[in-house]
Amino acid sequence: MEIVEGIGIGFAVVLGAILFLFIRRALVTRSGGIIRLSVRTTTVLDGRGWAPGFGRFVGDELRWYRMFSFAVRPRRVLSRDTLAVERRRLPEGQERMSMPADWIILRCTSRHAPVEIAMARSTVTGFLSWLEAAPPGAVSPRVASQDWPAA
Repeated sequence: MEIVEGIGIGFAVVLGAILFLFIRRALVTRSGGIIRLSVRTTTVLDGRGWAPGFGRFVGDELRWYRMFSFAVRPRRVLSRDTLAVERRRLPEGQERMSMPADWIILRCTSRHAPVEIAMARSTVTGFLSWLEAAPPGAVSPRVASQDWPAA
């Protein structure tokens, strides 16, 4: 009987964890402004270190949540005021196996350190529009215009 109880408790814990992940995602995505977004968390090995997740635009911030995490808070917050795009490129080498073929990688600088983010080609336009948003007549220096891959 003890084995059956142990299996039942284990099943309940796994089911509870999966339920929590769905509730967490529903709470984060309830207000809209959500994009699929991968962030490179480590650069130790070339082409590796990408973590899938989703980003949520909240005012002047892009909040990134890991896809498979129990954390309710964002893992990373990118502020529009301190974020600038250095360059953009297509996935290379191992990266082509870890993300969809139509994704673009953006190398950005922020206040703390450089960050690489990857998103769908169709999402890049909206992201750049959000990043460049400024009052009428103002010029945004946040987006460098160098070597953009053809669409």
